[in-house]
Amino acid sequence: MKYVAVKRHGGPDVLRLADAPTPRIGAADVLIAVQAAGVSHADVMQRAGRYPPPAGASEILGLEVAGTIAAVGEGVKRWRAGEAVCALTNGGGYAEYVAVPQGQVLPVPDGWSAVEAATLPENAFTVYDSLIARARLRSGETVLVHGGTSGIGSTAIMFARALGASVVATAGTDEKCNACRMLGASLAINYHTQDFVAETLAATSGGGADVIVDIVGGDYIMRDLEALAPDGRIACLATPRGRTIELDLSRLFAKRATLFASSLRPRSSGEKAAIARKLLRDIWPLLPRRDPIAPLVDSVFTFERAADAHTRLEASAHIGKIVLIPSGK
Repeated sequence: MKYVAVKRHGGPDVLRLADAPTPRIGAADVLIAVQAAGVSHADVMQRAGRYPPPAGASEILGLEVAGTIAAVGEGVKRWRAGEAVCALTNGGGYAEYVAVPQGQVLPVPDGWSAVEAATLPENAFTVYDSLIARARLRSGETVLVHGGTSGIGSTAIMFARALGASVVATAGTDEKCNACRMLGASLAINYHTQDFVAETLAATSGGGADVIVDIVGGDYIMRDLEALAPDGRIACLATPRGRTIELDLSRLFAKRATLFASSLRPRSSGEKAAIARKLLRDIWPLLPRRDPIAPLVDSVFTFERAADAHTRLEASAHIGKIVLIPSGK
């Protein structure tokens, strides 16, 4: 099979198309013929040598795919060859074939293409677990979403709207702010020209956001506490602005705040399968009608142009998800 290889750690130019044997599947695995693979910041960090895969995981990039099932392990009862599926992988998505534990596989929603379905798994698993299961966002609450046009940010906006919450989003350009509003945010803040703390407090009559989805980290955390409502919850999901902060615990006490971090990749297949079951129950029935949850595809590149896809992601030039497809698809 063809796959996108990382010959050495470095910039996007280290990505090359190469050949490898088709993965072998275990008794509880399915083999997916990949039609599309989502591109994420985790892929970029792994390529650069800053995010090594967990022990036993594939060294090949790619944590989410869509395609058709080519084969199933002898212990698989839920899935059959030929079914259209999308999946959260344990690595290996940038390839023509990938082996995935059966519990991490979900059906392609009715009316969604493979490219559209490939935008779902990683963000849906992450946002459901952090925003709904752990932060316990409820109807009528307000959520502040940083990076509203990123994969996680856009998914958080749509999931929050599906729950009946009000959304405030931040983004880096007026164009991206417009996109946030189209996704369902009632207020979009250009963080280059506006103070997100002041704007959030003004939008909530001084009360603050009940939940904050932070994919920035660093000094944003202390500012999040200023924008947070009493008994509020902050979900920190990424730290491009810095992993180390000086935290004044009195701010947490004053707000009775909960600050937690979440990482999906190191979790067991059993934990991921549990999230998949909840997604199938709570979110998947909403997807065929594409409102309020709809695919947001920024651009599509072939495997040969994986370097261009990574360059676009690192430049923050995208609105929505960047997707890779094998040649000829």
